[in-house]
Amino acid sequence: MTPRRLSIPDTPAPDTADLISRARGFRVRIAVLDREIQTALDTSRDRYGRTVDHRAEATARARRNQTALALYAAHLVPHADPLLDAARSTLATLPPARHTGAWRDLLDALAASHTEITGALERPAAEGTSAEREQHAAMWPHLVFWAEHGALAADLADPARLNQQPGSGLTAEERQMWTEMAQAAQQRRELDLIESWYAADGRLITLAYLVVDGTDTVVALAGDPDAPGWEVIGQFDNEYPASRALPRPVPPGVLRADAASRFNRPETAPEQPLHDLLQDIVEARGSSEVAEALLSATHMGYAAGPMVQLAQLLDTAAEFSHALNTVQGRQIGARLETLGRQFAFLAREVHDAAEDLGATVAVLPPHRTPKPPRIRSRPALDTTPPAPPARTASPARRL
Repeated sequence: MTPRRLSIPDTPAPDTADLISRARGFRVRIAVLDREIQTALDTSRDRYGRTVDHRAEATARARRNQTALALYAAHLVPHADPLLDAARSTLATLPPARHTGAWRDLLDALAASHTEITGALERPAAEGTSAEREQHAAMWPHLVFWAEHGALAADLADPARLNQQPGSGLTAEERQMWTEMAQAAQQRRELDLIESWYAADGRLITLAYLVVDGTDTVVALAGDPDAPGWEVIGQFDNEYPASRALPRPVPPGVLRADAASRFNRPETAPEQPLHDLLQDIVEARGSSEVAEALLSATHMGYAAGPMVQLAQLLDTAAEFSHALNTVQGRQIGARLETLGRQFAFLAREVHDAAEDLGATVAVLPPHRTPKPPRIRSRPALDTTPPAPPARTASPARRL
């Protein structure tokens, strides 16, 4: 078989808006493809998530890899380099902040992935061979990386989005006045936060409703609203003029820098749903069956049970809350950590109780008999249905 070269469009250099649209559109197309493939993969697994049809699974993944590569060839190959150049130009004009170095590394990684993808497109393996499937599979992580982080390049390619300066028009005296009013309202618990984001210079910007003389007004805060030192940097009639005047939001961060992509999640361990375990207990006749269900719910390590997973969920939510790096985030994170420890202790207690229950080797007493099912008897097919009751004549109505 001869190599099959995917066609790469030879188009003139697009404008910046088109570059941004292509990067964001590629992510949308990969998301649609991922949902389609996940649906196909579900048909190859049993109810507990174990793969039972390996051939169907391999076929679905091969189709995913080939389709994603074709999408990249059609939409990004001719335009990735100018998009990255525009992003680097904007990044060079931004004020120094903790995130700019990481953004520069991401752009370099996107460029390296682009080189790998174009190399595979220019030197394709023979069509229909195992070498082609291996080549496409090797490109999937690079394609996923672009789907996940190409939006950052798109945001950086728009200088107006990140270089916008605040234009609230407040003087220093007005800022101090509005700050004092907002701080007093916060102490009365009358400062209602609306939304928050980070600006390109690393400042945390928060919009809030402030009631002045019975009228709602919108103020913009710079800094952590629950920590000392924040101030009002703008006052507006509503959110629309605020969004026009304030610094635009930059892409938010991630909880774990080395976490798997949403498009490339690791294979999940087989698990027994909680409702199945509950039904197992309802249908059990002996203590060993109930003990087995409880031990499944509290199983540690690989294929962790639902109770253990819930404790892990609380721990991860606590990690997220701490990562917000705000006063409220740290306080809520501490609460979640405490709940996680309590739930982990509860899971261990349930595990110990399950082992004790299994050691009783007991069964339910025979007087707990099932009730007969409520089944209505049906007439035989040749039975004539009963005649309806005769209608009695209504008494004549006197006029």
